[in-house]
Amino acid sequence: MEGETSWVSHCPDYVVPDMVEFDSFSELNDEENREASSVPVDLILPDDLLERILAYLPIASIFRASCVCKRWCEIVNSRRFLWNFSQVLSQKPWYFMFTGSEEPVGYAYDPSLRKWYSIDLPCIQTSNCFIASSCGLVCIMDNDSRSELYVCNPITKCSKNLQEPPGLKFSDYSALAICANMKTSCYSVAIVKSKQVPGNFYQWDLSIHIYDSGTMKWLTPLTEVLTGWRGGDESVICDGVLYFLIYATGGGGLESRHGLITYNLSSRSSHCSLIKTFIPVPCSLTCGRLMNLKEKLVMVGGIGKPDRPDIIKGIGIWALKGTEWQEIARMPHKYFQGFGEFDDVFASSGTDDLIYIQSYGAPALLVFDVNQKQWRWSQKCPVTKRFPLQLFTGFCFEPRLEMSP
Repeated sequence: MEGETSWVSHCPDYVVPDMVEFDSFSELNDEENREASSVPVDLILPDDLLERILAYLPIASIFRASCVCKRWCEIVNSRRFLWNFSQVLSQKPWYFMFTGSEEPVGYAYDPSLRKWYSIDLPCIQTSNCFIASSCGLVCIMDNDSRSELYVCNPITKCSKNLQEPPGLKFSDYSALAICANMKTSCYSVAIVKSKQVPGNFYQWDLSIHIYDSGTMKWLTPLTEVLTGWRGGDESVICDGVLYFLIYATGGGGLESRHGLITYNLSSRSSHCSLIKTFIPVPCSLTCGRLMNLKEKLVMVGGIGKPDRPDIIKGIGIWALKGTEWQEIARMPHKYFQGFGEFDDVFASSGTDDLIYIQSYGAPALLVFDVNQKQWRWSQKCPVTKRFPLQLFTGFCFEPRLEMSP
């Protein structure tokens, strides 16, 4: 972050106007606490100790802390504070929910304080786009030309425009993934493009394109023609391996509509056959969502009915161990019913220990804590459905202050 000394300077209007229902301080401070807080902390704590204390606060509380006094504001703006913040355990991931299908407006959910905040995302014109996140950075690719890419930090509003990726300008399907390293602040972006071979529905050209922030260049390490399978829009990078789902184009039963392909990014080999890395999904799925939870691949999938695999009967969560899927949990029926009408496809993303699941047809958001094996609804999103066909979608990201593209 050379040349950058402050995260507040990037978003001066964010601190108070954009906060929604933020009253955590008033909730936590009763009359006794107010009397106790009258002790002048500035006269007791040295700067270095105060920096460490503030670094352990949730992101939203750090925004508030910067408004307490001039000294605290200067501390939060310092390089040393960002370094202290980077040493703290990861913040719980937030979930940004788009509340409109045309404009990129919405709210971000903070699970630590169980609050929703209004946030303006940089570098985005519509919610109909490809989004991937890693370690505080979010990569955005437009859905029209699929040639405009940005990497940004939603909290600091820092952003960077990436050069146009190589390969087919217009692909039938694209999958986007990003992997960032908090120690080096470097990141890689991967795009899997898939296009039907002209006149042949069963054959699809598939190519992998990788961007390296260190060299600021794209590489196309692999191209291949798949028969009976095509790429889709679901991919993720875990522990140096690119995973993406492929979909059957015919010639097989409904039980084999989905499959998983792996590609080792460190090898950058162009001689391997992707189909040889094929891993079948654990059961008949209506849809699958891939995510990186502590460098382990996790999939959330809609479970199809035995007699009607295209009709969803429940939702399962699996982790990949080697080439075998291990079931982590299944959504209890009361939560599944709580969504109301649930389509066969849905939105889901997660990182660290949290997985978020939402229906496209409503703003209800369900959170699953993998570590605690606990399901719970988020606080109600401050938006109501205005018309029957209004759609909602979203993505998960880790709020960080020190990561910059």
